[in-house]
Amino acid sequence: MLLILLILATLSGTAAACTVFAVTPGASDDGSMYAGHTNDGVGFDWRQRDDISLTYIPAADHAPGEKRVIVFDPVSGSDAAGHSQGDGSAPVLGYIDQVPHTYGYYTASYGMMNEHQLLSAECTEYAKIQLDAEEGKRIFYSSELSNLALERCTTARAAVELVGELIETYGYYGTGETLIFADPEEAWVIEMCCSPDGTGGLWVAQRIPDGEIFVAGNEFRIRDVVPGDPDMLYATDLFKVAEEHGMWSPANGTFDWLEATSYGEYSHPYYSLMRVWSIQNRLAPSLNLSPYVGNSYTRALPFTIEPDEKVNITTALSIFRDHYEGTEFDLTTGIAAGPFENPYRYLGPADAHTDFQNASYIEVRAGANPRPVSAIFCSYSYVAQARSTLPDPVGGVLWFGPAVAYETVYAPMYAGAENVSSSYLIGNRTQYDPDAAYWTFDFVTNWAMLRYDAMIVDIQAQQSELELQSIEAIQVTDQEAAALIADGDDDGARRLLTNFTVQRGDEIIDEWQRLTGMLIVKYSNGLITDPATEEVDEPGYPAWWYQEAEYQYGPRVYDLEALRETPGLNYTGQTVWVPKNSSFEEIVGLL
Repeated sequence: MLLILLILATLSGTAAACTVFAVTPGASDDGSMYAGHTNDGVGFDWRQRDDISLTYIPAADHAPGEKRVIVFDPVSGSDAAGHSQGDGSAPVLGYIDQVPHTYGYYTASYGMMNEHQLLSAECTEYAKIQLDAEEGKRIFYSSELSNLALERCTTARAAVELVGELIETYGYYGTGETLIFADPEEAWVIEMCCSPDGTGGLWVAQRIPDGEIFVAGNEFRIRDVVPGDPDMLYATDLFKVAEEHGMWSPANGTFDWLEATSYGEYSHPYYSLMRVWSIQNRLAPSLNLSPYVGNSYTRALPFTIEPDEKVNITTALSIFRDHYEGTEFDLTTGIAAGPFENPYRYLGPADAHTDFQNASYIEVRAGANPRPVSAIFCSYSYVAQARSTLPDPVGGVLWFGPAVAYETVYAPMYAGAENVSSSYLIGNRTQYDPDAAYWTFDFVTNWAMLRYDAMIVDIQAQQSELELQSIEAIQVTDQEAAALIADGDDDGARRLLTNFTVQRGDEIIDEWQRLTGMLIVKYSNGLITDPATEEVDEPGYPAWWYQEAEYQYGPRVYDLEALRETPGLNYTGQTVWVPKNSSFEEIVGLL
């Protein structure tokens, strides 16, 4: 029991403000299922660290009568609860019966993928009712639920049913939450929140139609809950509780899950919906979806979309790489992006992850930056892939990317592997460690902000090359591992998949550290130095920035006072030669 507790105590982390998607087999070019998640958190958990690393939980057998400990999640939006065990570092909320065998899986803040190609992804929502955890009464938050589903289930529907049963039996606390569960054939979305009864919890699930793509970003996406719909599941007392507590009445018509349980977006208008629109618009531009909506309860953005083109692996890995480029919300343009098209913004008071609306009021803040899909505060992101044409250990691939999605490299990790590169297993945000995968990538993102427009070209070239190499290597390893399994050599296949996973992770870290050294040399001190030719360029700033910065009013003449009092002097980039005895009026006439 102590060993289990110590393992589980490493799993909590920051998980606010995430973006998720699912691409069903009929929407992908090769029949793959994809589920993606960005873990966009900025806080610390009760161990004064946050999860920027990966954990692999091995499969295990359990003795009859053994219990599975349920620990409190400090980033659930709930006050701390439960009693301490051992050294007092792990608040325990309760225990449930263990099962005879649990599956191996990847996790960090939330479960990602297990050895049977069951995939999961998560995002947080504000719900109208958010209760604190209570020992023995409300013991589950979505993080533990996702891990339990991967420990015990092999299909998406079974995962949804298990999560729903656990919520109703043991109670739910904290924020509203969305979980995606997907297997090689089918994908489901389950959304959950606290019950006004104070016990159990409310939840509803909807199947994602094959051939469609689902996207969410910190707002419930399920709307009409129709009894008898074979593509929907929900809490047994959903309608009864909602009616008794004034959340909904049959006289109002069909039960609207979003409107009954949530105020919609949080932080500020378009915080959630702009991300949903951007991804849907990129994948299905023929829909001509408008980014503008009337309010949080809009139905303008559909639950799922059919993509204009089938999604391949390269496209799947690019979905989170989005700063609204090419749209009117493009974060690489404008004065806030600076002279070098930096898409990242410092977080300010108006960007706080707090609810800005309730039943009666909307807080109109001073302003806010658009919230991109690729956020500067991202801990990690991943795209989990499941393939029905391959055995489970081979078909499942977790493409894991540390730090910010736009500048990361997704490293492939097989479902059948039993270890990963050590760089992905270490690190925290309070101590720089160049050997940690997170810091390897986060440093490059931050260094790139010195001259983003130039450095992103070098970054993307190396990023594309490394991911293409991984895609090609996966194809070879797939065949070799599948052949071993077909010959009955499961152990040999696992060794192959583990060796590949560890080696490829090491290679990506090594290559990114080499890139880091090159970028430091090439872009130090405001210069651009060609490492090959040793030529040095002094590029300065773009003309529009010189104009905005009033560069033309700088020390060009000795009569600076008169120069600064001259209105409408535009930057042209041109120089003129004048006699030394020229008057200021003669000079300014030439400028």
